[in-house]
Amino acid sequence: MKGRSIILDHLGDREIAALMVDGRLEDLFIETDAPVPGTIYRARVERPLKGQGGMILVTPDGPAFLRQTKGLAPGEMLLVQVTGHAEPGKALPVTRKLLFKSRHAIVTPDAPGLNLSRAIRDEAERERLLEIAHKTGDAAGFGLILRSSCAGAEAEAISEDVRALTELAAQVMGDAGDAVETLLDGDGPHRIAWREWAEPAELFIAPGSLTEHGVLDAIDAARAPAEPLPGGGHLYIEPTRALVAVDVNTGADTSLAAGTKANIACARALPRALRLRGLGGQITLDLAPMPRKDRRGFETALRAAFRTDSDETVLAGWTPLGHFELQRKRSRVPLHEIPR
Repeated sequence: MKGRSIILDHLGDREIAALMVDGRLEDLFIETDAPVPGTIYRARVERPLKGQGGMILVTPDGPAFLRQTKGLAPGEMLLVQVTGHAEPGKALPVTRKLLFKSRHAIVTPDAPGLNLSRAIRDEAERERLLEIAHKTGDAAGFGLILRSSCAGAEAEAISEDVRALTELAAQVMGDAGDAVETLLDGDGPHRIAWREWAEPAELFIAPGSLTEHGVLDAIDAARAPAEPLPGGGHLYIEPTRALVAVDVNTGADTSLAAGTKANIACARALPRALRLRGLGGQITLDLAPMPRKDRRGFETALRAAFRTDSDETVLAGWTPLGHFELQRKRSRVPLHEIPR
């Protein structure tokens, strides 16, 4: 099926949102029992974590780890927001720099100012959006970012989105409670799909859409370690306790350029493969053999592939053994940890 399709359904009693592009699964969100990024707590500072440069906080969902610790003392109450997924047995990663996101806007209470998405390049459109933002108000003194989805959107839709988000931010930031509490739940899969997949797409919400559009088969394929590559090669992606190991296999191709071709194909396929599997943290690529002179081309292809990916990824570089390492934000629960 050609074009973009968004499928919103339930897998058992869990919400699920899937983005299909030309018949292939490109992104996926499945509801879990774990706290999701965006959740905001009123938390209590418990103790410093020696050697880690951070603090352990008490939240309604268990311990959290905060790096910004200057001026904090045990017993103090503060607002924090979940930034990613916590590995089993580890504290939730949180930050004091709260963000409030919607389809058209992001409100930043701790960073005043007005900004537009860099993806909006048309000067006339940028002027129109700046005018809309100024007419809407000063966002209660908060910072405001207009997202790329604002391009071409109706002025009233943008203004209403900004007003609602500003009111929510003001309500949360004005909280003066003195007990540990969840103040705002992070968005579920269906709302994330509405918020993040703003490009035109056909929407399917009827029961059975997951099967009809091949989403369940694609999820089963993503649970397997092997990811096929163009040309007959494969990626083998295996998460461990310490890191995610990715092995590149050239398949039946025995030409002199087989390794380089498989590695370039790996660079292009890796963001999607990691995204669907929900994998992050330290990632080590065991690439197929290729001449050292081809490394720069591989890095260029890898950088281009991750440039449009939704999760922050740092390309760390080469190891003495010829592996390539990445550091990726753990923003999702790994697919293999979600019950079928």
